[in-house]
Amino acid sequence: MARWQPLPDSLSPDSRLLVENLRIIKQRSGLSLAGLAARTAHSKSAWHRYLNGDQFPPRTAIESLGPFAGVDVPCLLTLWEAASRADAELRSTEPTPSPVPQAKTPSGRNRRLEQVVIVLAATVAVLVPAACALYLPTPATGRPLRESPTSCRGETCQGHYASRSGCEQDARTESTVTHAAFAVRLRYSASCAAVWAEVRTQDDGARKVSIKTGPNELLASYSGKATTGGSSPMLAASHPRPAEACAEVAGRMACAGLL
Repeated sequence: MARWQPLPDSLSPDSRLLVENLRIIKQRSGLSLAGLAARTAHSKSAWHRYLNGDQFPPRTAIESLGPFAGVDVPCLLTLWEAASRADAELRSTEPTPSPVPQAKTPSGRNRRLEQVVIVLAATVAVLVPAACALYLPTPATGRPLRESPTSCRGETCQGHYASRSGCEQDARTESTVTHAAFAVRLRYSASCAAVWAEVRTQDDGARKVSIKTGPNELLASYSGKATTGGSSPMLAASHPRPAEACAEVAGRMACAGLL
């Protein structure tokens, strides 16, 4: 993991949560700051500022992570929106205006209704980002907050998908290769003793994603119109070396591995 500098004390708790998750997403993508710049419309120096809490990231930076980082972008955007609101409140120095006197005082029933609406709105504002955070990595471990036992290990994982077996919980990216149209990652889970390939792309068109260890190889085909990402089935592996993850998108092939 990279040695990140401490985040500024001026960050709100929501902004701190957002940046900490962005840091882990960056690490799990296997990309450097230069790699992020090459895959997005934001420069290396901009990503440096975003990831060190020196500048609040724009919405476009959050949206651009999806195609290659394998994150739940709508959920991450919910955290971004909560952080954006919190930062706006911190920046605001204007005094709260005095309420305008009303000619008629609301009835007790109307006042109670207004109070219920305010409480519900505040509850939703707190619970939505918290619920989304359950699906993002924790800053301390780099693993999802919501963990469950894996359903397989080694040979029993072979041919199954990591997302359906709980193997993504402790998965790490062992090797990454990027192409102008897509990125391929070799993924390994120690708890499942298995490897697999992942591809993230913005292109349309059929693609093939394969994983190979020694004589064993498994392949999956996807339609680019249906999803911006895909993975191969898993192969049993006590260690990610030697393994090779490959993907073919629109006739272009790229492989990542530790051969």
